[in-house]
Amino acid sequence: MTPFHRLRRDRRGATAIEYGLIAALIAVAAIAAMKGLGGKLQMTFSNVSSNMKVS
Repeated sequence: MTPFHRLRRDRRGATAIEYGLIAALIAVAAIAAMKGLGGKLQMTFSNVSSNMKVS
């Protein structure tokens, strides 16, 4: 059997690539969620800070 045929039958590399793509998708979703939440958190902390200065 030629090396090309052995490589074609081997599925371990495909599984590793699939897991890598899933991890990348999760990372992109987490970054997007943090980016969207970041502005709201900054506004909340600013409001808390300004209310503490007034008190």
